[in-house]
Amino acid sequence: MVGPRLNAGDTLRQVVLACREHLWAAFAFSALVNVLYLAPSLFMLQIYDRVLTTGGLLTLGFLSVALFGALGTLAWLDAVRGRILARAGLRLDRQIAATVLRASLMQDQRTRPREALRDLDMLRQALVGAPALSVFDAPWAIFFVAVCFLMHWAIGAFALFGCIALAAMAIFNERAQQRSIRRITEQAPLVYAAQDADALGAEAARALGMREALVQRSETRRRPLLEAQAQAAFIQSGYGAGTKLTRLVLQSAVLALGAFLAVKQQISPGAMIAASIISARAFAPLEQIVGSWRAIVQGIASWRNLEAILGAAPQPRARMELPAPRGRLAVERVVMSTPDGKRAALQGVSFDIEPGDIVGVVGPSGAGKTTLARVIAGALAAQAGVVRLDGANIADWDSELLARHTGYLPQDVSLFDGTIADNISRFQSATGHSSETLAADVVAAARQAGAHEMILRLPEGYDTVLGARGSGLSAGQAQRIALARALFRDPVLLVLDEPNAHLDAEGEIALVNALRSARARGAASLVIAHRLGVLGVADKILVLREGRVVEYGPRADIMEKMRNSATNAGTGS
Repeated sequence: MVGPRLNAGDTLRQVVLACREHLWAAFAFSALVNVLYLAPSLFMLQIYDRVLTTGGLLTLGFLSVALFGALGTLAWLDAVRGRILARAGLRLDRQIAATVLRASLMQDQRTRPREALRDLDMLRQALVGAPALSVFDAPWAIFFVAVCFLMHWAIGAFALFGCIALAAMAIFNERAQQRSIRRITEQAPLVYAAQDADALGAEAARALGMREALVQRSETRRRPLLEAQAQAAFIQSGYGAGTKLTRLVLQSAVLALGAFLAVKQQISPGAMIAASIISARAFAPLEQIVGSWRAIVQGIASWRNLEAILGAAPQPRARMELPAPRGRLAVERVVMSTPDGKRAALQGVSFDIEPGDIVGVVGPSGAGKTTLARVIAGALAAQAGVVRLDGANIADWDSELLARHTGYLPQDVSLFDGTIADNISRFQSATGHSSETLAADVVAAARQAGAHEMILRLPEGYDTVLGARGSGLSAGQAQRIALARALFRDPVLLVLDEPNAHLDAEGEIALVNALRSARARGAASLVIAHRLGVLGVADKILVLREGRVVEYGPRADIMEKMRNSATNAGTGS
């Protein structure tokens, strides 16, 4: 029987609870650390009340040894507490990072960009960094206030008043920064994503004289973010300075009150000094909370962002592994909208492809061809309608298992940093296969794509390391490597989006030969092309216009209709 499905909040809470042993240990060490913070106060109390009044130098020696031992132990405990929290951070990352990355990679790119790992790092910092230490120390303010009450009720009452005042300042600080931090949280990912996109087009920007225009546009985009950051910094610095001033005034006031009580002989001079030190220790964690408040609020915002990312990702569920498909594809009334959601990209698209068929997809720009390819390949989930492979809805397949039977070449190629062999093998390790078998499969895919000789001419051959987004290759070379990746281990369904856009004549011949080989082994192929050269090998042609199928049938028939339409348009009939 299947248990209840966990939501995103449950996942995060369970991961934090998995670190509870570390957090409880850190809290216990915080208790010991705060108790040992009494050592300097007690040392001062004994110096004034015993050593100075009796002249006992031996007592002074013993007290000094005890103080140094207590301070050494305090430093050791503080270091251990920091290591425990660091370990908690590592455990948190190990338990949730892969889940967050997996969920972020499943995000629809049409949604607002989210920096998942940045959110995770900020959350971890809030949970195990300086903000956590200030929160762990805050409850001990009550302990130090209680010690102040033991010295004298007036000192205790004044220390309690000081703690309440500092806590109120923390609350006011949070309310004052709330709007600015919300703006920062919303705008920062958008600004950084836009800057990354501009950086990818740096070469074109230089060649087209767009550099200064892009710089000005980036500055315009950054201005609201910088204003929000500056506003938050102004508020933080103002409240931080105010909190520090309040703490110093309160500490001095406690000393003055202690002096008054000492003059009245209600407490000893040593108690006067000790009260000032202990009350300062009661105020310190509250002042630290004000200083760390921005990090705490950003940690809360990161928690909410991670909840949104995890909540939007499909819930994992156990799926029975289906038999290996033969490649019969059925697209049934598929509907998709454009990225802005204002119009339909696909409107009830339906057609079938039999094993061994090569279908060319043509149509004007904006007809929905790339969207169709992404839906069939499983890169996007259809908003309505069904895509079936051998009768099974591809949404019912585990995406990793489905990808074993699918070869996809996207319009933007999308190579990754790593070796050429890694990219062709889809970064599969030799697990379950010998390294010789994996290498043989990589070479076989490269040969099918006509890329083997080209790869061997590179400085490191298959071990040539590519940069981010596959930099280091020409557009034609990258497209042939991506074609080899699509052909890796003979998938039964090929979805190629403009696979000849950057190919020379030799590369186009290799592409046609690869499609013929796929047809010979019974694979179904869907090829989107603007250049008509590759359509000569197609068995059928699918014509899309405004997201609708307007023609679908044997290549010869569709090409004849297209020629007749062009002739009629040219003669004005």
